[in-house]
Amino acid sequence: MIYRLFCIGFLVSACLGFAQEDSKNNTIKLKLPTTDGKSFIFKAVEIPTEKDTSVYKNTIDIKAEYWDTSVYNPYGNVVAEFPIELTFTDSTYASPVSHPKVITSRYGWRRGRPHKGIDIDLVTGDSVVAVLNGIVRFAKYSHGHGKTVVVRHYNGLETTYAHLSHIAVKANDTVLRGQFLGKGGNTGRSSGSHLHLVTSYLGQYIHPDYLFNFNSSNAIRSQNIWITKKWTRPSYHSSKRLSKLTLFKTREEALASIEKQRKIYVVRKGDTLSRISQRNRTSIAAICRTNNIKKNATLKIGQKLILEL
Repeated sequence: MIYRLFCIGFLVSACLGFAQEDSKNNTIKLKLPTTDGKSFIFKAVEIPTEKDTSVYKNTIDIKAEYWDTSVYNPYGNVVAEFPIELTFTDSTYASPVSHPKVITSRYGWRRGRPHKGIDIDLVTGDSVVAVLNGIVRFAKYSHGHGKTVVVRHYNGLETTYAHLSHIAVKANDTVLRGQFLGKGGNTGRSSGSHLHLVTSYLGQYIHPDYLFNFNSSNAIRSQNIWITKKWTRPSYHSSKRLSKLTLFKTREEALASIEKQRKIYVVRKGDTLSRISQRNRTSIAAICRTNNIKKNATLKIGQKLILEL
């Protein structure tokens, strides 16, 4: 008889919804039936809970401004204020490809043109996934980039996945890090199968290596990072090698670096633009632009050049 009453009490407690969540203390309060041998009573029990932090909770509407699903770059003539601050809630990102990342070309000056992303080797048909949570802003064919997906993330950063052979998402889709976006390929202006990965903010292309470590750690370099113009200008970098990284984690560090980025170089005997650029880890294009000279200009001993490092 007591056993029957115990079972009935348990069912009644479930049906009447005795469970109450205490969000302040992260617990669930339950009134469970128990017995003293003669009758049953309800005893309050608290069960601790753990909040789900696996999904980034969007606190701002990232679609509120410049949300155009028909064009690759909707920012037009938006002028970004430097230094730019980016904040990440994660310490790692999802690798866009499932195999070890082999970088075939980096962000920088390449064959007389700016290369505004990083190229990761793959075979046509390989899966490509989102590096972070976000919303698909653009998913269609783009001139030069071929079949392209652009994801806007919750900190305002956009990542572009170009030269795909197949697109598996559509504009306005919400995606999670590691979610399938499409298949790698060789569409658009491309000389071979690879993923062209671009990182940008308000239309400003950012050196991907400054934000992400492209080794097996899949580490985000800093959860709070400040970006100067140097890291948004391909002419300051070579696509053939990784640029020397100096991360700025405060606005003060970024502003101080801007003052130090210019250097006066005095031309010595035997100097060429190529030799000067290699010694100072800058590009010939940057030297020519800053000093208003041509690539075939004749240098004179004692001539002063401004180097933007």
